[in-house]
Amino acid sequence: MGGEPTQSESPRLAAIDVGTNSIRLVVAEVNGDGSYRVLDEERGMVRLGRGLDQTGRLSDRSMTDALQVLGRMKAIADGFRVGELRAIATSAVREAANGAVFCREALRRHRVQIDVIAPQEEARLAFASAARHFNLEPRTAAVIDIGGGSAEVILAAGGVIEQIHSLPLGAVRLTERHCLSDPLKPRHWRALRDEIEGVVRDAIGKPPFRPDVMIGSGGTFTNLAEMVQQQREGRSSSPHGAMITAGEVDHLLDRLRETPLELRRRMPGLNPGRADIIVAGAAVVGHLAGRLGSHQILINERGIRDGLLQSMVAELHGPVRPAPAPPKDRMEWVRLFARKCRSNERHCEHVARLATDIFDGLQRVFELPDSGREILIAAALLHDIGYLISHSQHHKHAYHLIVHGDLPGFSAVEVDLIANVARYHRRAFPKRKHANLARLDRAQQHLVAQLAGILRIADGLDRAHAQAVESVQCSRRVGRVRFSLTASQDPQVEIWDAQRKSDLFAEVFLAKPQFVWSGAISQRAARMGRRAPRILAASVGG
Repeated sequence: MGGEPTQSESPRLAAIDVGTNSIRLVVAEVNGDGSYRVLDEERGMVRLGRGLDQTGRLSDRSMTDALQVLGRMKAIADGFRVGELRAIATSAVREAANGAVFCREALRRHRVQIDVIAPQEEARLAFASAARHFNLEPRTAAVIDIGGGSAEVILAAGGVIEQIHSLPLGAVRLTERHCLSDPLKPRHWRALRDEIEGVVRDAIGKPPFRPDVMIGSGGTFTNLAEMVQQQREGRSSSPHGAMITAGEVDHLLDRLRETPLELRRRMPGLNPGRADIIVAGAAVVGHLAGRLGSHQILINERGIRDGLLQSMVAELHGPVRPAPAPPKDRMEWVRLFARKCRSNERHCEHVARLATDIFDGLQRVFELPDSGREILIAAALLHDIGYLISHSQHHKHAYHLIVHGDLPGFSAVEVDLIANVARYHRRAFPKRKHANLARLDRAQQHLVAQLAGILRIADGLDRAHAQAVESVQCSRRVGRVRFSLTASQDPQVEIWDAQRKSDLFAEVFLAKPQFVWSGAISQRAARMGRRAPRILAASVGG
């Protein structure tokens, strides 16, 4: 297995996952507390399961290619002087009549012992990886791993597995059965869709619960995430931890199945080597998301090999260090996310309080929905997180950070609403032609404009970040909304900035804002025995 590390060095381990479509290696160094860091990763797309569904055997060419990749990975592991290397094989080797022959050759040529694992173990490894990278305890979850030969579906509640299903719905298997035309003809698409629907219906039936989130691993999920990133931002970054929606998957699937293979190979974000099997894989994702009712899909780039690595670490040091205790409610998750982005917590907390004052004062008069209150608070707490990336475009960066961030307890639609309200806390008005608003219906788009109008004023009322304005009371007049501000000193700067930022509010509520320093009223009343409010009327043009 290569030279052992010296006593002063941390142990090093390597794990290899021999799948139907690709073979993957991860090399890691184990820390004294049982955590570990990845040193290197390698992948070889050898399509080991090519033709297996028709012949029941691994082809000579596929085995030759796979053995070459295994030799290269063994050399990499030896170069890192790993103390232990483990290799597992899943669907293709498990089902092939000559799978044992392949394993013997791997041992003879490269001294790599391959363990063929059962579907249940495959699913548990995928779940272990998801549980390490995502906090599953406060919510229900569907963990899905899609390989070339099978799809593993794990339903869990409170971090505990409820059901495991291994489905013969791998991307390579389904492609060879049904993707028989280029682009896919309607009859071939119907056959593909019908098989997926039938297998899922028979295996899962009515799910025991509607998962709060779907966590997906495997090349299908990572490629879909990279394509979504290209659509959203014009570039791809690491898909690990990214969030995509079921609607985005459906939209991509429609494009993919209507696009010829050669054009698919050039689609931004799509690995050309996966272009021929992506339609089948995406069809499985789309159907499972619809069947389970999962609108939010989080991407786990690690998957089964990471779960295997965890089991190896556990044998050395006991179970991997557990995740810290989760926040008690979903707004605490928002605060935790803001903290991770190094946001100005004092300012954002104060803006959230002022925004809440305004919302509560206007809710009955303008029939604002109850659900809008927490959307507004979350957006206020997160509206400045974009400073992590850039000052000038921080409102746009805030949108992307929120969309890609993990906000447990919020639905995918709520995340979109929060992100859009934060996006429009400055500069451009919301417009239906904007891509970030396209996923919302008209009522939701109108709510975004209302809440963003409130947030702009609340943000202006803390212009100096000194929390000079202590509270706000709102009252409606004919064609006007009066904002009465409590402050110990004349908040001239805050009134000026709120007035400057009131144009969206004026447009969406059809009312001109007026700002009154009520602190000055009470002081004059005490001195002079009469009321003398100072009123600044905001111009609609801002």
